[in-house]
Amino acid sequence: MKIGILKETRAGEARVAVNPAIAGEWVKRGFEVWVESGAGLASAYNDETYGAAGAKTAPRADVMAQADVLMQINVPDEATLQQIPQGKHWVSLLYHRSRPEVIAALNAKGCSAWSLDAIPRISRAQSMDVLSSQSNLAGYRAVILGSHHMKKVFPLMMTAAGTITPSRVLIFGVGVAGLQAIATAKRLGAIVEATDVRPETKEQVESLGGKFIEVKGAEVASSGGYAGEASEEYRRLQREAVNKSLAQADLVITTALVPGRKAPVLVDESQLALMKPGSVLVDMAVEQGGNCPLSENGCVKEVNGVTLVGLENLPSTLATNASDLFARNLSEFMKLLVPKAEAEINLEDEILNACLICHAGEIRHQA
Repeated sequence: MKIGILKETRAGEARVAVNPAIAGEWVKRGFEVWVESGAGLASAYNDETYGAAGAKTAPRADVMAQADVLMQINVPDEATLQQIPQGKHWVSLLYHRSRPEVIAALNAKGCSAWSLDAIPRISRAQSMDVLSSQSNLAGYRAVILGSHHMKKVFPLMMTAAGTITPSRVLIFGVGVAGLQAIATAKRLGAIVEATDVRPETKEQVESLGGKFIEVKGAEVASSGGYAGEASEEYRRLQREAVNKSLAQADLVITTALVPGRKAPVLVDESQLALMKPGSVLVDMAVEQGGNCPLSENGCVKEVNGVTLVGLENLPSTLATNASDLFARNLSEFMKLLVPKAEAEINLEDEILNACLICHAGEIRHQA
């Protein structure tokens, strides 16, 4: 079987789906690996490194023609969809719940489309979970990004000129990104508070040294590793619970997403007005509408003295590490999909059944 690794077409994307180390492992397993020329340059992997691992580098058209399985990180753009030959296996993030036009185009090409974001969040699939591996890095980067725009240091400092009190950090959402943000801010010496719709995350926050802001009486259930959508009553109670911390915070990081829907508003305009001058809000949900209605995708701006950071695709800013983790996730996925270097689609398997979105001319999971 031949595997093709494509260069990302998304603007500003620096990652590559497969690094030379994993490409080399696949070659040893009996795969023929084709890599689009220059695919790894922005991640610090040149064509020579892939060649040394046993992969073949070639122009995009040749990779598409040769490979049985085509891989990239992001949702294919319109030009890529037109270029894909008939009957290929396609592996990438697809977000099929909100991108039905992409699935329809892949299905029209007779492709078997595998959506990595649809891998179920179960114990057996943890090693394949690209969303978690990338969110982990994004949570780290959000803290570092926030520190860049802050006018204060994180830790307590005792100096001859006096004592510098530690910064206060407030984090909305205790998923993978939120937990890494808590851990990073604590390592840097900040006082950290966090809130989440799921009360069961309290123990995780406290285990990292943070304080959990609890909203009692209106908890939200979680399913499949994701929190459910919060009610208006919960949002009202949460605002009341967090407003004091919000007013004291030097850095606020929001991480809340609802799969396939617009991100929930967690810090509205009236709450933003409570934040003190010089504070910073990093909105990690800005690509899906933002957790703050005044955040703008791709923009850093100041509103009433508060800096709003709305930069997208944070994992791409750590391209080497992000590519390495993504590649390892893909390697584990391919062990399940192609255990003997030949495609064996086992739809009895819970993981494969969940992430095969279209196959043999049929759309299996609708938006």
